Amino acid sequence: MSSAVPLLRVRGLGITHDGETTPAPASISFDMAPGEVVLLLGPSGSGKSTLTLALNGLLPQVVPASVTGSVAVDGLDTQTTPVAELSTRVGMVFQDPDAQLVTGTVLDEVAFGPENLRMPVAEVLARAEDALRRVGLWERRAENPDRLSGGGRQRLAIACALAMGSPLLVFDEPTANLDPAGIEEVYAALAELVSAGDRAILLVEHNLDAAVGFVDRVLVLGHDGRLAADGTVDEVLRDRAEDLHDMGVWLPVSTIAALRLRRAGFTLDPLPLTPDELRAALDAEDAPAGSRSLSERGTSETKRAEPPSPVGRGRAVSAAGDPSLDDRGARLPGTPLITVRNLTLRRGRTEVLHRVDLDVPRGAFVAVVGANGAGKTSLIQALAGVVAPPKGTVHVDGLDIGRADARTLSRRIGFVFQNPEHQFIAHTVFDEIAHGLRRQHLPDDEVRARTLALLERFGLDGKADSHPFLLSGGQKRRLSVGTALVAGAPVLVLDEPTFGQDRARADELLSLLSQLNAEGTTVIVVTHDMQLVTEYADRTVILADGHLLAEGPTAAIFADDALIARAGLRPPPLRRALGGVQRHPELSRIARLADLPGTPVTLPTSRNGAASAARTTGADPIRPGYGTAPAGAPSGGSAT
Repeated sequence: MSSAVPLLRVRGLGITHDGETTPAPASISFDMAPGEVVLLLGPSGSGKSTLTLALNGLLPQVVPASVTGSVAVDGLDTQTTPVAELSTRVGMVFQDPDAQLVTGTVLDEVAFGPENLRMPVAEVLARAEDALRRVGLWERRAENPDRLSGGGRQRLAIACALAMGSPLLVFDEPTANLDPAGIEEVYAALAELVSAGDRAILLVEHNLDAAVGFVDRVLVLGHDGRLAADGTVDEVLRDRAEDLHDMGVWLPVSTIAALRLRRAGFTLDPLPLTPDELRAALDAEDAPAGSRSLSERGTSETKRAEPPSPVGRGRAVSAAGDPSLDDRGARLPGTPLITVRNLTLRRGRTEVLHRVDLDVPRGAFVAVVGANGAGKTSLIQALAGVVAPPKGTVHVDGLDIGRADARTLSRRIGFVFQNPEHQFIAHTVFDEIAHGLRRQHLPDDEVRARTLALLERFGLDGKADSHPFLLSGGQKRRLSVGTALVAGAPVLVLDEPTFGQDRARADELLSLLSQLNAEGTTVIVVTHDMQLVTEYADRTVILADGHLLAEGPTAAIFADDALIARAGLRPPPLRRALGGVQRHPELSRIARLADLPGTPVTLPTSRNGAASAARTTGADPIRPGYGTAPAGAPSGGSAT
């Protein structure tokens, strides 16, 4: 430690929530000094978010729990020092930004904390302006926070923490809802803050591709909540990468790719962590002896499709207003499952979608992407009827969404909110799942059996009697997906499905979605994870400022660098790493982890008649990191 008295001192900390019997975290000890940036990793449920709540006294002073050991920030005991006083030492950004936004304008929200410290008005305004400019929200300072997108609210929460000027900043998934440009801006602002050496940052983050260049130390909690690793980035992420992967912890995409390439015969020592490192390592190394070319392996390069469409393709509309029906109401052959025509949507006085036309094929796996505020969530909420679209603009399998009642919608579309808590209605995890089955008037024995089976499938069988709000962030996400799946609707729509998930649970969830998709369920996801899109989605929709910028096969979308840049996005990490490789041209065309050497692939025929690569578990213990789909499950095409 660079100072005699650490800024943060944790000794033997164990936390057991009310109603639970096992502590998480469990008996952990570590120190943090000013100037340190520490990354906290661990599987879902290991106690990462619980630990952050203990650092500013919210736990146990506000959130009841049994605490052993001690936490001291700047010499103050967090169990006995009032939360108001601790707030001057610890700035917090929660996993859910809505949990900490309370005022009517963006400026008031950021000024709220300094005002409560009775600072002079001039200093309050100066802090608020500086913080809002750092996160790109100064021009929107007069708006209501509710009008911001999910990513916008996340930026606002970060600005609130910055304005407090606390020496310890704690961020729980700060970039989960941000577009790539926003992530870069946030980390640039945080790097500037810690450069002076008088502040420390504790970061809980799954997007290691963005964070790895920012942190200098890594802590890892194991499944048992105990400290499994504490060391430098090299000591933990490079030297123990395979252990972390087996534990279900996220790694940078380039590191996962390097682990696969090692199994294919490449040396890659030291283990690369970034796209630049992976590209340089490959260009410095000969191909493994006896290796086969990409074409000899038979990858999914055969999956070619039409280029992305710059606008939605039109179709004749029946007298009933549904493009999938003829004038007599009969189903037209080969028509899409979902049709959107001239969809314009307003929130208050603001038009958030502008004359959108879109077709979603039956059985497709579709990703909806775009910068923050592009209209992604508004579009999928209109598709699912969460926000009623104008009558006649959205049809799902012949049903006019603008005219349908809630019960009819639930049988056609399962919807998973960006914030899982927005859809919880029961007092136990068991009843949350069982509710959808009971509405189908099933026998009690069948309801119980199916509920327990689903809870086991999602790793929640030990939480059946817990209140949904007491679950970890990752557990809440899995529960919300389970509630949408239980009704068996033919369309499943998910907003940021992997938010808050550890890698193992994200693998499990995405494999499940792939299996459902292979069985005929149409899956639509909103995500900022471009690697996830490339690995899984067979079609991609890009929105920009409420307009449909492009839609088409995923491979074609991500092959267009100019289109990706125009949308304010970035190419997937693997494509950034391999796209410039000179020495191994067969690798330079790969965009999916599933297509790397050593990955068993086959070429089944998909539901839509196109060849698509299917991942199989095989004997390879190094899984893609974005899911190991069951054999026969379709996946997105390579951007080759």
